[in-house]
Amino acid sequence: QVQLVESGGGLVQPGGSLRLSCAASGFTLDYYTIGWFRQAPGKEREGVSCISSSDGSTYYADSVKGRFTISRDNAKNKVYLQMNSLKPEDTAVYYCAASSLYCGDEYDYWGQGTQVTVSS
Repeated sequence: QVQLVESGGGLVQPGGSLRLSCAASGFTLDYYTIGWFRQAPGKEREGVSCISSSDGSTYYADSVKGRFTISRDNAKNKVYLQMNSLKPEDTAVYYCAASSLYCGDEYDYWGQGTQVTVSS
């Protein structure tokens, strides 16, 4: 069964850090481009970051550039999103998704999401 599972979300104070994990089962992540997305209440889903399967190129939304880092551990079949200097506006449900194509293309698989809340 093909599945993506996110973990690592939670409640953190402004300025704090979290590391989200995206674990795959039923397929090998290193053959896929992986994107992280988020959706806050009342807002549209937005792309946060992406890591390419071909050359490991990474991309970030302007709102998270310099604060978030995406990485992959092919041996563990996982992709991570390290989030530092978190702000209240980072509060959202975070999803990972896998694409057989490139960052910005259609995604084949989606996880169920993990809640991140940044609040004092």
